[in-house]
Amino acid sequence: MKAWREVKNPITHITKHDEVTLYENLKCKLSHKTLIAASNTGGPAAIVEEIQLSLGNEYDVPAGCKIIVTQDGVTTEYTRSGKPGIFMDHQQIRLELFKEYA
Repeated sequence: MKAWREVKNPITHITKHDEVTLYENLKCKLSHKTLIAASNTGGPAAIVEEIQLSLGNEYDVPAGCKIIVTQDGVTTEYTRSGKPGIFMDHQQIRLELFKEYA
């Protein structure tokens, strides 16, 4: 998981924004659900994919993180959308495909 944060250069003491790694190699589960909604305009139906990441509660995932998932040899970048759902033994985070930082 990566976040866009202010980073101070220890030599120049100049602060700039940069991508910072928060967590690596976490055990997690990625699930996909395809939702099809009929169009009320008579046009084609809208197809929406719901992507959800499940991981342990011990990780604090701030808003706007880039989450890179490698599953079955395929690596995909996602962005966090919405507040995680917290359960007794895990949290669930809805994801969108990453386009750019907000």
